[in-house]
Amino acid sequence: MRKKSFFILLVIGNMLTIEAQEKKENTTMNPFFQAYETPFNVPPFDKIKNEHFKPAILEGISKHQAEINAIANNTQPATFENTILAMENAGELLSDVNTVFSNLNSANTNKEIQNIAKEMAPNLSAHRDNIYLNEKLFAKVKTLWDKKETLGLNLEQAKILDNAYKDFVRSGANLSNADKEILRKINGDLSLTSLKYGQNILAETNSYELVIENKKDLAGLPQGLIDAAAVDAKAKGKEGKWVFTLSNSSVMPFLQYSAKRELRKQIWNAYQTRGNQDNEFDNKKNAVALANLRGQKARLLGYKSHSNYVLEESMAKTPENVNKLLKDLWKPALEIAKTEAADIQKMMAKDGIKGAVQPFDWRYYTEKIRKERFDLDEEELKPYFSLDNVRKGVFQVTEKLYGIQFKELSNVPKYHEDVTVWEILEKDGSHIGVLYMDFHPRESKRGGAWMTSYRSQKTVDGKRVAPVVSIVCNFTKPSATAPALLTFDEVTTFFHEFGHSLHGLLSNVTYKSLAGTSVPRDFVELPSQIMENWAAEPEVLKMYAKHYKTGEVIPESLVNKLKKAGTFDQGFTTTEYLAASLLDLEYHSQTKDITVDANTFEKAAMTKIGLISSIIPRYRSTYFSHIFSGGYSSGYYSYIWSGVLDTDAFEAFKTTTLFNPEKAKLFRENVLEKGGTEDPMVLYKRFRGAEPSIEPLLRKRGLDKKAEPLRKLKG
Repeated sequence: MRKKSFFILLVIGNMLTIEAQEKKENTTMNPFFQAYETPFNVPPFDKIKNEHFKPAILEGISKHQAEINAIANNTQPATFENTILAMENAGELLSDVNTVFSNLNSANTNKEIQNIAKEMAPNLSAHRDNIYLNEKLFAKVKTLWDKKETLGLNLEQAKILDNAYKDFVRSGANLSNADKEILRKINGDLSLTSLKYGQNILAETNSYELVIENKKDLAGLPQGLIDAAAVDAKAKGKEGKWVFTLSNSSVMPFLQYSAKRELRKQIWNAYQTRGNQDNEFDNKKNAVALANLRGQKARLLGYKSHSNYVLEESMAKTPENVNKLLKDLWKPALEIAKTEAADIQKMMAKDGIKGAVQPFDWRYYTEKIRKERFDLDEEELKPYFSLDNVRKGVFQVTEKLYGIQFKELSNVPKYHEDVTVWEILEKDGSHIGVLYMDFHPRESKRGGAWMTSYRSQKTVDGKRVAPVVSIVCNFTKPSATAPALLTFDEVTTFFHEFGHSLHGLLSNVTYKSLAGTSVPRDFVELPSQIMENWAAEPEVLKMYAKHYKTGEVIPESLVNKLKKAGTFDQGFTTTEYLAASLLDLEYHSQTKDITVDANTFEKAAMTKIGLISSIIPRYRSTYFSHIFSGGYSSGYYSYIWSGVLDTDAFEAFKTTTLFNPEKAKLFRENVLEKGGTEDPMVLYKRFRGAEPSIEPLLRKRGLDKKAEPLRKLKG
């Protein structure tokens, strides 16, 4: 018996030794558990493997929870340093891991990463609730908040204390224990449903191909698009054919140029019914579930609706203020769109097509009208907009405004071979930050364009910790015969996302929770959208718009045509955008659960505002990732709200000089560097000297003659 017991103990001992050794090896080999030791301390993408994420996330949660417990259980009286600052600095490992993981899940995902995301979502949701529903911790925060006027805090300290208190209250700290349990369940369901919604869109987008075998079916398509489709076909094992996909750089030019109406209809229907096919990737139930869960959470927390909850922390403040802006713009935009539709109808009649204008007709006939009216063909422009030349132009504009320089890095790890990496420097050569740029579509990347961070800027012991920022796009790929040649819309998107990156890169604050783009949603688009304005200026076009073959600067005749066509098709562009914004608000302003399906709800919402049948919302309910999986719920209006800000802000340059150093300095110091340290309108007025006027926006969109008199943006 003793021998048997000894043997069992020996086996158990060996097992424990092996487990301890395995744990030690996992810790040693996992790059998240050690110093990165990379240039500029960027993530070691070359060492990170999928199997590293789960243990690192779990360890990050465990360490963060231990730090939170230590703060909550500290027997010393609460101070700014031992509570608010300690919370600000806690959770570094979890932040590092989750930042890399979530960014790769968007930009370079795979099934394994998606499965890890599903598995970890409940853990991360529960961890957040464990922090914000911690009664001891909230009591300490509330004690400080109640006497904040006596603490002698500076501006940033007061801001992070205020933010901490609001975060607790808005996360349910004042709820009863029973309601806290309900909230936990809602938060868990929200995290999983939102994740599933986004994964469904990617799966639906990747699953569709329009395969063309007959050369006659390529009628009207530009050679560059045909070449790109041939490259895609070859990559998919269909050499000798042409493959068109639902990536914007493929589907949109197809709709714009294909002379084959039935094929336009086919690819359009695939595009606008993503997530609406009654299959395993269907998002109708997910969209309604997300809207209802958010409404339930808001009402549990004492708000009338999710929109009231979200907008409380925005510049707009209330759904009523947002609705007023959107409705004021809706009437003139829709009136112009109806005129545009009538013009399309006439041109369709010339082609012998009877019946109403269909959504799949709009882009095709708009392009024909543009050519007839302004003698402008977008294909004429593309040779002047090679990706490399546009990048140089973006850099030149930024250098002229802010004096910063760019140096390409070849010695840093990247998460994909398509990515380029740049060091950003001040004029004197001092380091500002690192920028990753990822331009082309692939099946592992979600659609759209966005800016994100791998490390937020902060200040530690008086030293600035530099940010690591990334912009991700889905621009036209190079073909076998030409480099990547961008549409002007893609050019504008590049300037836009680069504006976001400047907001992150030039941040100069103390606390990372206030850094860069950590601002209200309806202010965050100001730095991005103001950059768009430089893209089309004749003086700027001459700097970067050069023919990719000859180096010839874009002819003045083309620049003039582009300028004359500036407000062309703005009825459509503004109407489809406003329709999506109003749909977002309709979903999230409900005071009770939605009881109809997403298609019925959407149709009723669009009928209510009078949307014409030839236009659909820019994003329909089943693929509206901005609001259902991208953080813009009750916030899609932000682009037009910020549009008021950016057009007014650009007037400061337009009415003086395009690269006015004084105005650029004011914008950098009061907007780009300040992050979320102060009220956005205070920062804006410090730059501009007054509240913004809506008139520059109306002029830019060609709505100034149709709109009722509007003067100031309230909020």
